[in-house]
Amino acid sequence: MEVVVKITKKGQATIPKKLRKKFGFKDRAIVFETKEGILFKPFPDISEEKGSLRKLFGKRAREIIEEARKEDARREKMLER
Repeated sequence: MEVVVKITKKGQATIPKKLRKKFGFKDRAIVFETKEGILFKPFPDISEEKGSLRKLFGKRAREIIEEARKEDARREKMLER
């Protein structure tokens, strides 16, 4: 399925509802850089995964979220320039 989405000045794009439902996206996503481009994966539900993030990333979920928030703040400052 291919869909064209608009990207805002802040770099935000909306994942179409059909794809969010199909892949289980909620309020967070994990973003990977690949050779082909950018890959979005749904952020696992911590209550269901019970530590799988630590196995996957070597960090606790809280640490991953804090890093993501810091990165978001850094990007916001860059966009304001």
